[in-house]
Amino acid sequence: MQLAWRDADVADMPTIGTPITTFDGLRQVPGGHGARLEWVRARAKAFRAEFTSTGTPASVTTCDLVTLPYPTRFGLFRASRAVAPFLAITNRMLVIRWQDGDGRRRVLLFEPSDVELGRSTPYFAALARRTPAALSSLLVTEHGTVLGHLARLGIAPEEVDYLMFDHLHTQDLRRWVGTTTPQPDLGGAVVEPLLPNAKVVVQRDELLAMTCLHPIQRPWYQPEAFRAVRTGAFLAVDGALLLGPGVAVLATPGHVHGNQTLALNTSTGVWASSENAIAAECLTPEHSRMPGIARWTRTWQQEVVLNANTIETTAEQYNSLVLEKTLVDRSQADPRFLQFFPSSELTAAWTNPGTKPTFSHHAIHHAA
Repeated sequence: MQLAWRDADVADMPTIGTPITTFDGLRQVPGGHGARLEWVRARAKAFRAEFTSTGTPASVTTCDLVTLPYPTRFGLFRASRAVAPFLAITNRMLVIRWQDGDGRRRVLLFEPSDVELGRSTPYFAALARRTPAALSSLLVTEHGTVLGHLARLGIAPEEVDYLMFDHLHTQDLRRWVGTTTPQPDLGGAVVEPLLPNAKVVVQRDELLAMTCLHPIQRPWYQPEAFRAVRTGAFLAVDGALLLGPGVAVLATPGHVHGNQTLALNTSTGVWASSENAIAAECLTPEHSRMPGIARWTRTWQQEVVLNANTIETTAEQYNSLVLEKTLVDRSQADPRFLQFFPSSELTAAWTNPGTKPTFSHHAIHHAA
């Protein structure tokens, strides 16, 4: 399927931020994934010192969007012994505000999912067709919308500068960035952007991969939603960049080839957010009380538990999660767990026995 962009368009897309060179050369490290794991661990320690010296953003606010079912075998990979075939995850948006060196105020929305249009993702659409409506109402809870949260925070849509996702699984951005042609399923007209000044910060690798999806990727993307989006709304990123004081994007490939992580330096220390794992305890599984987790990781000498719905390059995702684990601080609420904030966080539900998290962050709170 032809997307709005071609390879040449992606190559010419503008970018943003100040390049971070600490992780340059990862793919050239000799010795395979094991050698790269140790390289990444060492570089993450070095980057941490650099990153904390950049300052902090003005504020970080957490906004709940939706809680929905997700297969246990994906979210907790091979480690869980829960009887429940599904667990629950809560998708949340982070609103990050900072001031550039020239005094200009910036607003970044991390994971601003259009929940309504996300339902058309092939995997979740198929799941919905097999789920009775009465049961679906028990399993899915919508907490708020992107525009509703912005209004509550006093942020006008035109004040949003950047949109960023850890990857573009399930996303349909047409209402946020607009289209160049009429959209029959959205009123039959050209879609005018609801966030008219927002630019989408995305790894160039993911944009290129979406032009020719592999079969294992197709259940999770909506490529048809990108056929007519305004390509001028995209900022292509190559690797790691500093976006603002205490705000960075890091390339963390594996879950998808162009996966990326949001790193934040806050009043409680360094945080990282992505969907490489669905619970903080997946980074310190020895402290997990969920059935099977600690035992499995101990038996197989695994230090993390991956979120593995698409196993594109599992060893790379493992290494990326260790990068995040090495970078962040320990939680002030419980130092056994780290300040890794899953963009889709495991959530306790009575319908899913054996999947109650040992510890949850629920939110990142920061104000300078």
